[in-house]
Amino acid sequence: MKLDPITLEILSRKMVAITDEVYFTVQRTARSSFVNEVADFAVAFLDVKGDVFAYPPSASFNFLMDTNFYSTIEAVPDLVPGDIIITNDPYTSNGLSTHLPDVHLIQPYFDGDRLIGYGWAFIHSLDFGGAVSGSVSAINTEIFQEGLRIPPMKLMKAGKFNEELLTLIRLNTRVPDVTIADFKAMMGALEIGNRRLQEIVARYGTDTMVQATQDIQDYTADRAREVFRRIPDGSYDFWDYLDDDVVSGIPLRVRLRLEVNDGQVLLDLTGTDPLSDSSFNLASLGRRMYWLSFRLTGFLTTFDPLIPRNAGFYRHIEVKNQPGCVFDARGHTAVGMRHSAPFRLFDCVSGAILKANPEMMTAAMGGSMATFQFAETDAHGQLKVEVVEPLRSGMGAIRGRDGVDARDNSVNNMRNRPAELVERELGLRVLNYDINPDSGGPGQWRGGVGQALTVELVGENGGEILISGLERSRMAPWGFEGGRPGALVAAIINEGRADERPVTKGLPLNLARGDTVTLRMPGGGGFGDPLMRDEQAVLHDAEQGFISVAGAARDYGVVIIDGAVDAEATATLRARPHLAPALFAFGAQRDAWEAVFDDATMLEINRRLYLLPQPRRYGVRRAFFDAVVPGISHDTMTPLDRLIGDVAAARLRLRHALDTILSEAGLPGRAVA
Repeated sequence: MKLDPITLEILSRKMVAITDEVYFTVQRTARSSFVNEVADFAVAFLDVKGDVFAYPPSASFNFLMDTNFYSTIEAVPDLVPGDIIITNDPYTSNGLSTHLPDVHLIQPYFDGDRLIGYGWAFIHSLDFGGAVSGSVSAINTEIFQEGLRIPPMKLMKAGKFNEELLTLIRLNTRVPDVTIADFKAMMGALEIGNRRLQEIVARYGTDTMVQATQDIQDYTADRAREVFRRIPDGSYDFWDYLDDDVVSGIPLRVRLRLEVNDGQVLLDLTGTDPLSDSSFNLASLGRRMYWLSFRLTGFLTTFDPLIPRNAGFYRHIEVKNQPGCVFDARGHTAVGMRHSAPFRLFDCVSGAILKANPEMMTAAMGGSMATFQFAETDAHGQLKVEVVEPLRSGMGAIRGRDGVDARDNSVNNMRNRPAELVERELGLRVLNYDINPDSGGPGQWRGGVGQALTVELVGENGGEILISGLERSRMAPWGFEGGRPGALVAAIINEGRADERPVTKGLPLNLARGDTVTLRMPGGGGFGDPLMRDEQAVLHDAEQGFISVAGAARDYGVVIIDGAVDAEATATLRARPHLAPALFAFGAQRDAWEAVFDDATMLEINRRLYLLPQPRRYGVRRAFFDAVVPGISHDTMTPLDRLIGDVAAARLRLRHALDTILSEAGLPGRAVA
């Protein structure tokens, strides 16, 4: 029988408060910078079925509630008090972990002999083995290259460490002491959660507490459906792109059909590109999971800020995954960069909801979440692996409000590392840590600007950098209703010197003392015609450094002289003829790409590719795009509009390639105009 509303409210708030205590215990006792400074970790309480019923409001991630915990629990039978399960393997955990640095612990909670739930915690480890320091490399082709894999098993057995497993872990991480210390921080925090839940059981009884774990999820599910009912019923298509997958320069397309019916939501990913030969794949294993649903998590918490956070969020969401696509990694496929394609799905959901109701969503986020890691050998010969900064882009604008600057909390609220700590702990000097001017998409409401960082290597031995997540280097963060795209990401070694060169995302690079690394993050897309932006708002942006004086004239038609708006010159500039605003502004490179590879063409190409056995698809796809855009499989830097050149000639090559390369692969099909 369901609990009365007052008792349910009291218990819900008590359990959520405990999760916050557990959360801060992990953060304050862990040793790695990923946890105690950046906050790349999470905790939760799970019910007896493995669903989240309480989640900490202070967590940097809001979307990890949509996770398959039960497969991991089921894989380790005969749990007793004092046991703790550990895993980091996406495949044997059936998607609990999504890449190997994410290490998960689950502790069963008992009242006597009766199971009453579980405590869960995860951290992003600084290093868990593999080919590169930090364990994440874009060019890995199979998961065996990515680090130590731990299937669901017991780290603690009835209160005693599994010493053989700990020995194995120590031998397979570059920072063993920090790694084990982080495990102990999670274990201590989970035990605190256990004791606090026992206090609730002692006061309210086991049956009442267990019933509350179910009732609160039912309550959340009902509230979530009411929010989804605000989206008009219908079917809405949208697609977006990764710039490339590093091992080729071919854009990787994510396609979504959003279907809404009386608060029931379907995310149909049919038509998304096949698996990559690099690590830009996600092991969802055919399930709905947080990397697929996380845009809707933010949607729910925006329109119902007080909704209790638990697995009930997702009861009315269904995902239809294309078998063999980048969201459906199987077997031994590499998955280290598993977050990149979901970021484009995130923007696809935004675009689809904008089509449904322009009042309910922002233009594209900056869409780049660059994690800058650094490895060096100190004076004592000891290897150190640390995160420098989790760089962030700006948020997209929404009707009536500018995007948030230098922060994208629609994805997560991971924290920055203070420059003083970076300089104290690493052989780096921070030369610049600021906002990136003119990076926000111009609009009546401006897209938020991204961050900017420049560091210099000052250690005697130099070091190795690895920056993952450098997306939006070609496909700009799009604007809406006349708003323009945000700026592209830039990552440069030794900017302004003779040996200046770009950084390739997700690849390690050895640098010497005196070398510099500059990162300029993209801004969010603008919303509305920038010529409609209030002149004083443009002046304020220029005074604050969000835009330059030149940008004010170029993008907004506002002339600023000696710190004031020149009204006459501004009126003249704004009166000049200009193109009618587009509903979506995608930028020159995407426009050129889609002039050749439009939606119908891409659906036909993928329809044929998916008829091939999975091992053949990538090679045939690569040969096909090389025939249409010569050299693209080896070029990740040249802008797409320059690579394509003559669109009409490229369309002729496209028809020829369809008739030759795909047909010779045994894939005849419909002609493309």
